[in-house]
Amino acid sequence: MNFPILHEKLRYENPLVPMRIFLHQKPDGYLNFWHCHKQIEMLYILEGGLDVYIDKEMYPLMQGDLVIIGSNELHQDYSRLVKYFVFQFDFQQYIDPANAQYIKFFLRMNLPLSKLNYIFAENAAAKQAVIQSIEHIYKEASDKQSGYELAISMHIRQIFLTLLRSDTRNILQIHDQKEFNRLKPVLDFIEQNLNRKLEIKDACAIANISYHHFIKCFKKVTGMSFVDYVNDRRIKMAERILLTEDISNEQVAELIGMENMGHFYKIFRRFNQCSPNEFRKKMMEWGRP
Repeated sequence: MNFPILHEKLRYENPLVPMRIFLHQKPDGYLNFWHCHKQIEMLYILEGGLDVYIDKEMYPLMQGDLVIIGSNELHQDYSRLVKYFVFQFDFQQYIDPANAQYIKFFLRMNLPLSKLNYIFAENAAAKQAVIQSIEHIYKEASDKQSGYELAISMHIRQIFLTLLRSDTRNILQIHDQKEFNRLKPVLDFIEQNLNRKLEIKDACAIANISYHHFIKCFKKVTGMSFVDYVNDRRIKMAERILLTEDISNEQVAELIGMENMGHFYKIFRRFNQCSPNEFRKKMMEWGRP
C-alpha cells in the first residue's frame, strides 16, 4: 500500500479497565491517516456524518449509525461535521475460562471483525442493544461509581453476546464445541494451579491426547498457545495480588509460579508496558481521592 500507516498504541485511563470511550467531534472535510491498533473499535454517530473506510470497504455513517472495526484492521475516515462516540477496548483482556472458547472468533486475523457490520444494517434490535451498551459504558466510565469496572466488563460481554446471537450468516459459528469440552478440564486445571509449574505434557495427559494434537487443539479453541494462555492468566493474578496484598514482587512471582524474577518482569511488562512496582504505584495513585 502506497500510503502512510499509523500503528497506534492506546493508553488507558485506568490500567485495570482496558478500554477508552469518549465523545469526539471533527470539522467538515477532515480526512485522517490510515491507522490500526490491537484494540477493537466501535463508532456511534450522534450528529453529522462519517465515511469510514475499512480496508477496501466504505461505510457511510449518518446520525444513529454504528460500525465495528476489528483488532489490527486498517481504517481511516472522512468527516462531515460529525459528533460521535469512540469506544476502543482490548477484548483479549476480558477473557476468563467461561468465555475462552469464543475469543478466537473475535480476534482471528483471517476473518476481519468488520464483517459483522451487516448485523447493524439488518437487525435493528441488535443494533439498538449494542448502542445502549455503549451508552451505559460511557456513563459508567464518566461517573465512576463503586463497581463501575464490573459494570463495564458486563456491558462489553453483552455486546459480544448480542453479536454472537445475531450472526445469522454464521460468521462466528462455533465448529469445535467438542474440542472445547475436551479441553475444559485443562482450563480448570490451569486456574487451580497457577502457583506451580505447568507443563504441556501434564495438560496432554489430562486431555488424554497427543502433544501435537493438543497444541493444535488448544490454539484452535482459545486462540492462543498454551504458554501465552498460562502467562495471561498468571499476569492477571499478579495484578490482583499487587493491588490487594502488601507483599514483595518476589513473593508475588512465587504465588503465580514465576520464581525467575527476570522472566516475571519481562512477561509483566509485555502485558502492562510497565514494571510491577510502576503498576502498583500507578494504581494506588489512581485510587486516591
